Amino acid sequence: MNPVRPGDPGATRACPHCRETILESAMVCPECRHHLRYGASTDAPSAPALTPLLIEGNIRHPPDADPWEYTVVVSIRDDLGVEIARKLIGVGAITANEQRSFTLSVEATPTKGKLPGKGGTRH
Repeated sequence: MNPVRPGDPGATRACPHCRETILESAMVCPECRHHLRYGASTDAPSAPALTPLLIEGNIRHPPDADPWEYTVVVSIRDDLGVEIARKLIGVGAITANEQRSFTLSVEATPTKGKLPGKGGTRH
């Protein structure tokens, strides 16, 4: 968890279903996709999520080559290039004529409130 106070933009909590660290404001866990707030207040409709980054691609193994092993790693860097998070997503192997598809998306939701600190961004 991070040191941001509950209710502040960027505050996190553990999903009660999969225990992954998620944003406190999440209505659905992005990891296990369980709904988290059935009785949430509807007096202020939440803003739709934006997708400022979406990358899709695939790899196909050549028919006449030895098997490949692959590792999927995602890292997040701040504006100074300092790595603030790194996560191993998965590993596997691919053999002749097999294909794997990969999608990376970053969803952003506008929030009300001010971030703690110097007014910069929070990871």
